[in-house]
Amino acid sequence: MTRYARNGDVEIAYESFGDLATGEPLLLIMGLDFQMVWWADDLCRQFVEAGFAVVRFDNRDTGLSTHFESPTDDHPFRALLGGTRPVYTGADMLDDIEAVLDAVGWDAAHVMGASMGAGLAQALTLDRPARVRSMVSVTGPPVTAGSLRTLSYLHLGTFPRLAGLGRAAQDDPAELLVAIYRAMYAQGYPFPEQWARETADLSHRRSPRDPRSAQRQTATARTFRLPSLSTVRVPTLVIAGGDDPLVRVAAGRDIARQIPGAVLRTYPGMGHALPEELWPEIVGHVRDLAARA
Repeated sequence: MTRYARNGDVEIAYESFGDLATGEPLLLIMGLDFQMVWWADDLCRQFVEAGFAVVRFDNRDTGLSTHFESPTDDHPFRALLGGTRPVYTGADMLDDIEAVLDAVGWDAAHVMGASMGAGLAQALTLDRPARVRSMVSVTGPPVTAGSLRTLSYLHLGTFPRLAGLGRAAQDDPAELLVAIYRAMYAQGYPFPEQWARETADLSHRRSPRDPRSAQRQTATARTFRLPSLSTVRVPTLVIAGGDDPLVRVAAGRDIARQIPGAVLRTYPGMGHALPEELWPEIVGHVRDLAARA
């Protein structure tokens, strides 16, 4: 069942798995312009079987959460480099996360974020440390890197290919989501075709994609004012894909190097998503991390 947390005039849609009162609290944060349903139900259930209660949510400007408006172009690079005035801030997105935590009655949680969600997980840990028990950063660059340094962590050649997919599939939004997910997926693991199509169809039914959302969300990166990652004091796990076509492995290495005691797990053949074949191992690592908190 979808429920809503409120941050002022903004509503944040969220869903839960497991017993929120007795399970170890785990909050999942999705990446740029992707809805919470891309955290697979079966992965959430594996976390529940490992003793967690799981909450996933739609970031503002995605899915069933409050959407915004902005100029007509859709160029995330322009937003990252300062060419787009932010419609909202990184602090606003952290406030959304806290609203979700408050709505489910969690003072603090283990926080796991992927891609842009990894940056939000890092930012929450740095800016609101009392709300975080442990942190898992998946396939994302350091949130403190700054615009130019962040660009150095990206495989820039992938972006024209993604733009080409958009032109080729512009008449079928669900097919476009499948194509984007395939382009970012693992090179060394079978592509979950049926699940990707079902999830893309669900995403489109929940809320048709607005390509400008990515620009608005990207623009928030410039609004963060955060201390160094070296100040993180919670147990931290960093997961990187050895064949990630979007974010270089160096990004994960640098996050783990800066955070005292952080553990880095790099998976050969993994792209910019978590293959189902790796879920049991990753769930185990997150369970071990939570035990240290």
